[in-house]
Amino acid sequence: MSVPCILSTAARSSTLPGAYGGLLRSRVLCPCSITRKMSSRRQMDHLERTASNYRQDRVYPARVCGIMDESETVKRLRLAVHPDFTFRAGQWSLWVDFFIPGMEKVGGFSVCSSPGLLQREGVIELAVKYTQHPPAHWIHTRCTVDSHVAMRVGGNFFFDPLPSDPCVDLLLVAGGVGINPLYSILLHAADLLRQNPANVGRGYDIGSTHLCYSAKNAQELLFKKTIIDVCKEFPEKFSCDFHITAQTADIDQELQPYMNRGRLSEGELRHHVDPNTTLCYLCGPPPMIESMVQTLLSLGLSRDRILFEKWW
Repeated sequence: MSVPCILSTAARSSTLPGAYGGLLRSRVLCPCSITRKMSSRRQMDHLERTASNYRQDRVYPARVCGIMDESETVKRLRLAVHPDFTFRAGQWSLWVDFFIPGMEKVGGFSVCSSPGLLQREGVIELAVKYTQHPPAHWIHTRCTVDSHVAMRVGGNFFFDPLPSDPCVDLLLVAGGVGINPLYSILLHAADLLRQNPANVGRGYDIGSTHLCYSAKNAQELLFKKTIIDVCKEFPEKFSCDFHITAQTADIDQELQPYMNRGRLSEGELRHHVDPNTTLCYLCGPPPMIESMVQTLLSLGLSRDRILFEKWW
């Protein structure tokens, strides 16, 4: 199994002129021959993998106030957080540093809620896939309502436009649990539209948002009901396509209009790429990201409009 080495963040930093108050950055991970030789003995843990990423200085206490099964393998945690806790939509929501009392290992888990939920209710939500890694195993087997933990946010992968920033059309491409930061961005875009429903200048002028989301089967498509509800609420602004690669059971009738069998194709992407207005966020397994980047480049989208995170 390949283990990532982290290249300089600046090597993959990109700037859209005048947009988003500064840099939109994404982390570049690459297979490293040295660490690949080491991988049979020890894999890098979360803090090592993300050592070069931005993270907040302060660690905040949090209390688990809700636990639900998002799928057979993913639990969603709702956490009441400290009043000073903040994050940006999609902010490398591949992780918050997650500290469990009495456990040496630090988890890196996904924020799947929007900043708006934090502002309205003082809570955030994490989506955690089951593994034998101690923090994830603890969440799936020992965590209960009222468990106390601590968290720290980090990362350079986010969508946080200012009201004066230029309008963009978002293309969100997710594979598997890579949906988490992109779901946060989708929810944030919907919140921005609710705040400025007629684009009348009171807030950010939101463009369109299209989500392409691939998983093995429909059961593993996380958050699908809420995604569909957002698309129905704003049919002129939001749209989605789900892709399943190993479905055997029948597909629910409600999902059928959104469902496609097989992998995401170049033809589908072509309908949602405008080199002048599209800003694309990608999150998923490295082979998928590498393929999607090359496809988007071939469709005329410039590299500074393709932002990505890879799962390893």
